[in-house]
Amino acid sequence: MAPTLRHGDALLVRRGGRPVRPGDLVVAVFRARPDLLVVKRAVRPEAGGWWVRGDNTLATDDSRTYGVADVQGRVVARYWPRPRLFPHP
Repeated sequence: MAPTLRHGDALLVRRGGRPVRPGDLVVAVFRARPDLLVVKRAVRPEAGGWWVRGDNTLATDDSRTYGVADVQGRVVARYWPRPRLFPHP
C-alpha cells in the first residue's frame, strides 16, 4: 500500500459503523486466499464482497489476482510511527 502505508505501520481498524465506500482503506480477506489478511483500497462492491486494489499498482496482489474480497473492517487511522487520519477521499 505504499506510498499510503509502509511495512510496520500500526493501524486502527473499525469493524461495523458506517458502511464501506469506494476509496476507503479496508482490512479484507480474499475468498480465494482465506489465510491472507490484507490492507487494500475498496474499489467497488461486487458479488456480495468488494473489489479491492493496492495503491502501488506495479507491486501488489489484489483483486486482479485473487478476485473478490470480504471486508473485515475499515482503516480509520495510522497511529505508529506518526498519527494520520484517513478520511474518505
